[in-house]
Amino acid sequence: MAITKRHSLGIAAVGVVSAASIVLAGTVASATTSGAAGASVAQTATAKARVITTQSSVTSVKAWHLFRVTGTATGVKPGSRMVLQQKQGKRWVTLPAMTPLKSKGTYSLGVMLGLKGKNDLRIVNGSTASPVFSVGVR
Repeated sequence: MAITKRHSLGIAAVGVVSAASIVLAGTVASATTSGAAGASVAQTATAKARVITTQSSVTSVKAWHLFRVTGTATGVKPGSRMVLQQKQGKRWVTLPAMTPLKSKGTYSLGVMLGLKGKNDLRIVNGSTASPVFSVGVR
């Protein structure tokens, strides 16, 4: 059976709901003995994890030709800036390519690269970054 992205997200959602219900059940039991301490546990468990996914429309492109980077972000406020970064040596450099996150949690960004060779890229919002993906420029 092939595991699809949708199937993986469904499994993750079930895991989050299960974990939250276990924590909340423990919070109700401890609320009678510890008061405010249980409230902080419930707030931590219900906070959404920030995750950014990304996909490039190409794996290889000619220098200065347009391609698209698309993806989703969960736990990120709609309207937030999604920024493209490129690995240059040992550092991540922010490129002048950014787009706002749409209300449904998606983004799409047009990109042109001129640095020939393998380019390691990622999308960043605050301290949250997507997995690294590569685009070859020829």
